[in-house]
Amino acid sequence: METELLEQPGLKKDLTTRTIYIESYGCAMNFADSEVVATILGEKGYSHTPSEEDADIILINTCSIRENAEQKIRHRLNHLRSNKKRNHKLIIGILGCMAERLKKNLLEEEKLVDLVAGPDSYRDLPKLLAEVEDGQKSINVLLSLEETYAEINPTRLNSNGVTAFVSIMRGCDNMCSFCVVPFTRGRERSRDAMSIVEEVRQLATLGYKEVTLLGQNVDSYLWFGGGPKKEFSKLTVEEQVNSINFAKLLGMVAEVDEKMRIRFSTSHPKDITDEVLYTMIRYPNICNYIHLPAQSGSTRILDLMNRNYTREWYLNKVERIRELIPECGISCDIISGFCSETEEEHQETLSLMEICEFDFSYMYNYSERPGTLAARKLKDDIPLEVKSRRLQEIIALQNRVSKQKNASRVGSVVRVLTESVSKKSNEEFKGRSDDNITVIFPADGVQPGDYVDVLIERSTTTSLIGKVINKTDKP
Repeated sequence: METELLEQPGLKKDLTTRTIYIESYGCAMNFADSEVVATILGEKGYSHTPSEEDADIILINTCSIRENAEQKIRHRLNHLRSNKKRNHKLIIGILGCMAERLKKNLLEEEKLVDLVAGPDSYRDLPKLLAEVEDGQKSINVLLSLEETYAEINPTRLNSNGVTAFVSIMRGCDNMCSFCVVPFTRGRERSRDAMSIVEEVRQLATLGYKEVTLLGQNVDSYLWFGGGPKKEFSKLTVEEQVNSINFAKLLGMVAEVDEKMRIRFSTSHPKDITDEVLYTMIRYPNICNYIHLPAQSGSTRILDLMNRNYTREWYLNKVERIRELIPECGISCDIISGFCSETEEEHQETLSLMEICEFDFSYMYNYSERPGTLAARKLKDDIPLEVKSRRLQEIIALQNRVSKQKNASRVGSVVRVLTESVSKKSNEEFKGRSDDNITVIFPADGVQPGDYVDVLIERSTTTSLIGKVINKTDKP
């Protein structure tokens, strides 16, 4: 299969001697990081191939959020080792959160990889690869207080040319007791606001119609000139005057191109402010959708999770969103069977879901992660069969709510950004509504990147189906 050179300004195409294949798992941040990696290596002359069989270097960008995610990647790495029988010089590297967490285990004990690079060491990849070429095993998992890759223009891998991710910050300071992210991605750092705006401007020039601003907790974004994060009250007067919080950044990005949709993820219930909500109202191109993880409906469990809000706080926040933005889509994360969760507390989670009527949720069993506060201080004492039964009840409730909410949209007209061909038929396109619901419609006369008004004729639990009644240039 033919390989294509990573196209970046100033890259000399005759430099390429090695081909790379990058595979990403987990959250959107990992996929965005892979695009940064592609640029860093592309600028050193490496070329990209969409086929692992044609690659001289295979890099797997990994997730550590749950045990199942790690086991999936281990199985994948064992499979990739067979590629070395066909290509004895093949280099296999692991990037991201799993690389940071397991470090030498993967390199020396299990001998699954030749290279390990943590999320803050991607600039070092050319040197690490050179060390492997010289016959060494190579590792860099140092975490940084400053690295944001601000000036790197990501290479859009497997892009549909319509939607793109833009990272606005790295790391997390929340220290939720169940979460490994602060240990694998380090402390929170906000990226230079001007570099974010410039990246969005470049995407608009290239014809992209939607960007999603990414961060572990976007609402705590604060740019004041660089360095480790500080509380606003600890900034100097000059830093406070010149600082840019998330609401201001959101407005700056929205003003780049009024025909470009703006989304963001993820919001933390304790940090999202009315200022952010009013900014969403002020700019029509900011989508009316918020991902607002609850994790549990029990105040006691939320306290054990170190979420820093109560059940009542969360419900009041959802009520406030719906008061200011009645049509706002809200999605959620739910964890089943956290340490010591009682049946009554499980019922509190179900009742919170009933009250909030989330459009959809990401729902999981609790998975203890080594090194977290919960693993050190709490007992994972809910049997797997109980976790699984509770999770099935959570999923069944969410499916019922989603099905009812989608059915209520039949007969309405929704504006959709056309993204790509539908998975089930080349004669249909799919896109998303302003409030982030998948919409399927016939492809006749429509192209990816078109804004269309779709009359909804029927629905399923996960999507809306209809026909285009109008094309427009407004998001």
